[in-house]
Amino acid sequence: MLQGKTIVLGVCGGIAAYKAAALCSRLTQAGAKVRVIMTESAAKFIAPLTFQALSRHEVAVDTFDEKDPSVIMHIDLADSADAVIVAPATANLIGKMALGLADDMLSTTLLATEAPVFVAPAMNVHMYAHPAVQANLQMLAARGVRFIEPGVGQLACGYVGKGRLAEPEEIAAVLHRFFAEEGLLRGRRLLVTAGGTVERIDPVRYLTNDSSGKMGYAIAEEARRMGARVTLVTGRASVPAPAGVEVVRVESALDMREAVLSRMEQQDIIIKAAAVADYRPAEAAQQKIKKKSDEMTLQLVKNPDILAELGERKTTQFIVGFAAETQNVEAYAIEKLKRKRSDLLVANDVTVEGAGFGTDTNLVRIYDAAGLVEALPMLSKQDVAARLLALIAERLPKGE
Repeated sequence: MLQGKTIVLGVCGGIAAYKAAALCSRLTQAGAKVRVIMTESAAKFIAPLTFQALSRHEVAVDTFDEKDPSVIMHIDLADSADAVIVAPATANLIGKMALGLADDMLSTTLLATEAPVFVAPAMNVHMYAHPAVQANLQMLAARGVRFIEPGVGQLACGYVGKGRLAEPEEIAAVLHRFFAEEGLLRGRRLLVTAGGTVERIDPVRYLTNDSSGKMGYAIAEEARRMGARVTLVTGRASVPAPAGVEVVRVESALDMREAVLSRMEQQDIIIKAAAVADYRPAEAAQQKIKKKSDEMTLQLVKNPDILAELGERKTTQFIVGFAAETQNVEAYAIEKLKRKRSDLLVANDVTVEGAGFGTDTNLVRIYDAAGLVEALPMLSKQDVAARLLALIAERLPKGE
């Protein structure tokens, strides 16, 4: 899968830099064109000549060491990359990425590239756990940076804990899998709903929920990357819509129902990731309701169940639902899947830290009619989306 791909490998100054040489060799042997950028600190741990010999390309270290007058090196590297991988990534480089700093060749290239970026952190266990580092990691994850988690074990500093650079074969496998997924959904039409719906009480008040839209937006972005023609039907969301997808903006549950059902027949896959209000006010006041007494009674009526309607109407569509639960997750998930005739159901316990509304990560379990299909570890929502879409692709009819 790496044959002919240009991989920019960024190497930072840490003892784990020696592993980057093995990674460079592995990627080159797999057919990739590897262009290495080293920080000045990295060059104190391992010589640039090592990477030049392994990659058979010049190694970039100094931003101002421009060898080819026809190009600006950091822009040329940024534009040519099919993917950028930083391994090892130090706390310093991660901080610069989060802040958008560009004071050396590597950070400048990272700021200029539009290619997918993978970061493999390596540092002392206490540095990795520091709130500033964790905040930077979360900020980068929200921007779409993909992380290859460090391992747990003996560190060079003598501590034992999380902070070891992932092994070269593990990092290479992540890149193989990423490029293998590129065509998984080519030719398929996919509709995903995202965000929270708004149910108007009057022109200035409404009922809604805490949904950020991040999970649905991540699915839309990953599906487009995998070759699908994507329609994103979105309510309120806190993140920008991904490029390259058709965006249909709605407000209420009734609006979302109309947008989804009117497009249903054209879809191969429909993923219901939106947080749709179960109830709406029986009547929405045309003017602002004035405060008159100590109490106000608001009559609510039930909204239509969009996922259930999709299950009743489906012909060849592959239907996936989501369930945000606070207890009895498995029992509720399986019951919901069967009752609503979904093909898969993704469930999470929103009371678990890192898995609730508004987070950049999620902890999900995926079910089909036979029970648990896969329990994913805590992952970025982008990684959850990629794994879910890969499972869907495996289950779609072939040759259609």
